Amino acid sequence: MPRGVIMFVRLVDGFNRRVGTVAMYLVFVMMGILFYSSISKAFLLPANWTLESAQFAMAAYFMLGGAFAMQTGDHVRMDLFYSSWSLRRRAAMDVLTAVALITYLAFMLYGGLSSTTYAIQYGEKSFTAWAPYMWPIKVTMTFGILLMLLQSVANLIKDVAQVRGKPIA
Repeated sequence: MPRGVIMFVRLVDGFNRRVGTVAMYLVFVMMGILFYSSISKAFLLPANWTLESAQFAMAAYFMLGGAFAMQTGDHVRMDLFYSSWSLRRRAAMDVLTAVALITYLAFMLYGGLSSTTYAIQYGEKSFTAWAPYMWPIKVTMTFGILLMLLQSVANLIKDVAQVRGKPIA
C-alpha cells in the first residue's frame, strides 16, 4: 500500500479512537441528566429540558461512538459462517459489504448536511415546551456520520490489504 494511504488509515483510526473514548462518557452525562430529572420531579418543580437533553446526549453518544465501535469490531454482526472462514476470506467478504455501507453512509451524509444546513439557515427549533435549537444535535449527528464514513473507507483499505496478503497493522 502507498505510504499516504497507510497514513490516512492511521490518522482516521487515531482520530476515531480519541472521539470514541470521549463519547463513551456521554452515557454518564445522560445518566446525570436523568438523575436530576428524577430528583426534580420528586422534590422540586420538574425541569422541562431534561428529557430532551438526555435524548440529545444519547444521540451524540450513539453517533460519535459508531466509528469507534466499527473500528474495534464491537458492533453486532450476523455470524453464521464468518467466524469459521480464514482471515483473507473474511476480508474479501468485508470488502463487498463495505462498498454497500459506504454508499449508504454517503447518502446519509448528504441528507445530514441538507438537514443541518436547513436547521442553521432557518433557526429550526424542536416542537416541545423547551424548544431548543436543533442545529447542535444535527451538526453532531452529521459529524458522526462523516466519522463512520471515513472509518468505513479506512476499514475497506485494511480489508483490501488483507486480501492482498499485506495487512496494515
